[in-house]
Amino acid sequence: MATQSPFSFLGGVFARIVPGLVPPPWLVQEVQHRTVLLLNHVLQQESAATERLARQRGRMVHVQWRHFYMSLQVTPAGLFDIAPYGATPDLRLEITQESPLDLAQVVLRGDRPAVRIDGDVQFAGDIQWLADNIRWDLEDDLARVLGDVPARVLAEGARWSAQALRQFVGSRANAAAAASAAAPSWSEDRTIP
Repeated sequence: MATQSPFSFLGGVFARIVPGLVPPPWLVQEVQHRTVLLLNHVLQQESAATERLARQRGRMVHVQWRHFYMSLQVTPAGLFDIAPYGATPDLRLEITQESPLDLAQVVLRGDRPAVRIDGDVQFAGDIQWLADNIRWDLEDDLARVLGDVPARVLAEGARWSAQALRQFVGSRANAAAAASAAAPSWSEDRTIP
């Protein structure tokens, strides 16, 4: 008998709740501004990234998942800023994964979610380069605040936790796939003598 993952129940709950859940505009603006600050902090750690983006100054990218979106404009310094409202983006990136839980599982496995890309190819290539080559050095940032040893301990703990979570998600996904493959197919027409 095939067992169903407990996460599928949560996916159904999210599917019913999330469409009606719309955050207030002030919260959306705060999250967007904090995201831009974090992106720029990470970009400033790598001069190749800011040089690459500076060549795209003035260009706009619109990133969307379901009804959540963010439009960014590249500054002359090779950083990001919130794009003016209503401006036409040069590049659109839409995450096509609908379920929040499925999206979380994809990210926790270390994979990238499926993305629909529409717009300028060169700009898309530069954004792809950033996604492939730029990483946030959390340990270095923690070391500036806490010191080297506590930062190392916290970073190792976070890496261990992330790895354990990835293994758990991967094993659950593999078990669910194996269970569904092993389940008998009752779609055949069977008659009992």
